[in-house]
Amino acid sequence: MRTHTVVVGGGQAGLAMSACLTERGIDHVVIERGRVANAWRTGRWDSFRLLSPNWMTRLPGYQYQGTDPDGFMATPELLSFFESYAAHIDAPVEELTRVLSVRQRDDEIFEVATDRGSYTADAVVVATGSTSRPFVPILASTLSRGVMQFTPTTYKRPAQLPHGTTLVVGASASGAQLASELRASGKEVVLAVGRHTRLPRRYRGADILTWLDRAGVFDDCASAVRDINAARRQPSLSLFGSTPPRDLDLNALQDQGVRVVGRLVAAQGRFLTFADDLQGNVDEAEARLSGVLDRVDLVADAAGAPRTPRPEAVRVPAPRTTLDVRRGRITSVVWATGFTTSYPWLHVPVLDERGEIRQRDGITEVSGLYTIGMRFQRVRKSNFIDGVGDDAQFLARHIAEHHHVCAAA
Repeated sequence: MRTHTVVVGGGQAGLAMSACLTERGIDHVVIERGRVANAWRTGRWDSFRLLSPNWMTRLPGYQYQGTDPDGFMATPELLSFFESYAAHIDAPVEELTRVLSVRQRDDEIFEVATDRGSYTADAVVVATGSTSRPFVPILASTLSRGVMQFTPTTYKRPAQLPHGTTLVVGASASGAQLASELRASGKEVVLAVGRHTRLPRRYRGADILTWLDRAGVFDDCASAVRDINAARRQPSLSLFGSTPPRDLDLNALQDQGVRVVGRLVAAQGRFLTFADDLQGNVDEAEARLSGVLDRVDLVADAAGAPRTPRPEAVRVPAPRTTLDVRRGRITSVVWATGFTTSYPWLHVPVLDERGEIRQRDGITEVSGLYTIGMRFQRVRKSNFIDGVGDDAQFLARHIAEHHHVCAAA
């Protein structure tokens, strides 16, 4: 089958790309291995909610229209939003179709093979995002066999886990939320904390994301960042989407009874070893928090918002560097250690030493191959639901101008 552009992935990035290609009259197909927004369907726990308020749920030509703009969508409502959007833009999505390979011929035409047929195309947009699979460190294989292991995509609810203590590894958004949920269910929880980002849910009378949006933080350009690779590896925002809103920092978790330790660095059968770096990671997070709030204060002052106290400093417990799994009754581990990407089907020489696609502003060094939905792709919000639209407009324009497409708009 012949089409101009193949979009691989039918989540928010792929749908936004489809809308912008349609706007320019560019023939295309969106290939999705599951159903629309498959990653949101299969990779979230039961109580999951967006950490961004509903008013930030917007895609090209479409946005949240409900009665609770300051609330936080649960998965069923979010899936309904994406399904409605796909219908609204009449996206040509081929669901339940798996991409087997993407290759480029000598004439720069792409051949895209799927388990339901093949396409030839002038352009391919990789829209599988930056969180295609959970990252689990190698040391997971050295844990005692009696300890059950989960990731945020396999964990669904507290009842899944065996009796005993749960070790949650990672204190970014997912780790903090799961540690809180497990503790609230009555389980004993130990949280291994590495680098993390701390923000208050509300500050100076508004949601913190409202202030970050107004301050232009999400529009920071990748080209203006000194070390873009380091920026892309920054921990996700440790926020919690709840009504009423509440903070979910290390103080709140400790108040719940979660035991906090340093970064997990080794596991040999029964024995776990943690780095003595908790104070250092907390100090780093506090410094980043101060810098962000300094920037927010400039905007809040200009808006006449009332001054409110900054969050209390994090209480750091006495360091603990070893733990006996048996004595501590640890029966399960949740690896909230971030996500990674994987492109076993991409047979085009664009992957770096970490297996990530080399790109700038979503444009790769291979003519006709693009990415969308990557962390800090063009701006800080490039991987947000609220950020893929601008990138899709940019890439659709590039495709039209560089591949001799007569724009319809």
